[in-house]
Amino acid sequence: MAEDLQTGPSEPRSTMLTEAEEAMVVAFRRHALLPPDDCLYALQSSIPHLTRSALHRCLQRHGISRLPDLEDDRPRRSKFKLYPTGFFHIDSAEVQTAEGKLYLFVGIDRPSKFAVTQLVDKADRQTAWELLQHMPEAVPCRVHTILTDNGIQFAEQPWNRNTIYSRPMRFDMICEANGIEYAHHSFQ
Repeated sequence: MAEDLQTGPSEPRSTMLTEAEEAMVVAFRRHALLPPDDCLYALQSSIPHLTRSALHRCLQRHGISRLPDLEDDRPRRSKFKLYPTGFFHIDSAEVQTAEGKLYLFVGIDRPSKFAVTQLVDKADRQTAWELLQHMPEAVPCRVHTILTDNGIQFAEQPWNRNTIYSRPMRFDMICEANGIEYAHHSFQ
C-alpha cells in the first residue's frame, strides 16, 4: 500500500509572529491563565499585529489552547479578596527562546484582568520601573495599588531593609509620585 508523504514544515511555526513574540504569548498564557480573548486584548499593545487566529494557532502549537481543569485532589484555595479596579499585581517570568532567555513583565489588574506586558532582555530594577512608569497611560483606569513579590527588581533585599544600607528605591519613588500605594508580598 502506498502512503502519501507528509507535507508542510517539519516543525510548525508562525508566519506572523517572531520566535520571541510567540514565546511571549506562551509565557503570558501560562502565567496569567486568562481566556484567549483576554490574552489577545492584553498582548495587542505589545504585539500590535497579533490577530485572534494567530493567537489561537500559537496556543494550539504549544498545547495550551485549552486551560487545564483545576479540579483535582489538591485542597481548594480561597479566592482573592475583591478589590476595586486599579489594583495591579506585577510579576515577571523567564521566557526561553532559541536565541536565549528573555523576561516577560506582566501587570494584571486583579478585578478586570486587564494586563500590561513588556518583553525584555534583562529582568532588572530599571525594567521594572520602566513598566511602572508606562502603566498609568497604558491602562484605562487609575492605578491606585501595586502588589509585587520581594524580587530584586521591585524591592530592597530583606537584609538591607531599614538598615544604614537601605536606600530609596526608584520603584517606590514612582509609586509615591503617582499616588500609588505599594505593597510587597512574600510568596513562599
